Amino acid sequence: MNIPKVLDSEEVYKGRIITVRKDTLTRGDGKTFVRETAVSADAVAVAALDEENRILLIRQYRHPMGQPVWEIPAGKMDVDGETPEETAIRELQEETDTTAGTLRLLTVFYNSAGWTNEKTYVYLAKDLKEVPEFERENEEADIEKRWLPLAEAYEMVKSGELADAKTVIGILLACK
Repeated sequence: MNIPKVLDSEEVYKGRIITVRKDTLTRGDGKTFVRETAVSADAVAVAALDEENRILLIRQYRHPMGQPVWEIPAGKMDVDGETPEETAIRELQEETDTTAGTLRLLTVFYNSAGWTNEKTYVYLAKDLKEVPEFERENEEADIEKRWLPLAEAYEMVKSGELADAKTVIGILLACK
C-alpha cells in the first residue's frame, strides 16, 4: 500500500473540544490532495449493568443533533495523566452518581476514521454502588437516568430507537 506523505499541515481552528487541521498530502506520484482532520482527545463509554441485568442509560441534550439522546455514560479523556479506566469511573460517577467495583474493557473503536483521530474505549461496569450526587452543569445539568433491562435495550438497538454508536456497541457487547 502506498501511504501518503504529509507535505504541509495547518491548524485552521482550535476549540475547547476539537482542533481542525488541514493537511496537504502526496502519494508519491507528484499529485497532491488536501484532507481536513478533527483532532480530538480519546473518549470512554461505560455499559453499567446492575445485579438484575439492567443497563444504566442517561438522556442528555446533544447539540449536534439538536435534541436529547439516550446513551450510556461517556466522556472525553481530558484530564492529564488519567488512564482510560480512571476516566470511565470518573464519568460514571459524574453523570450517574454511581461507581463500579468491577470494570472490564469490552473494545476500542475509532469513531469515524475518515475525519477524526478520536477513539473510544468501551467498558463493562458491574458491582455498582451509589456515590454522593455530583454537581452538573451545561448539558449535563438536566441528565435523566434510566435503568432498562438489557434485553429491552437490545431490542431498542435493533429497532433503531437507540442509535448512538457507542451505546449500540456497548449494549451489543454487554449482551455477550
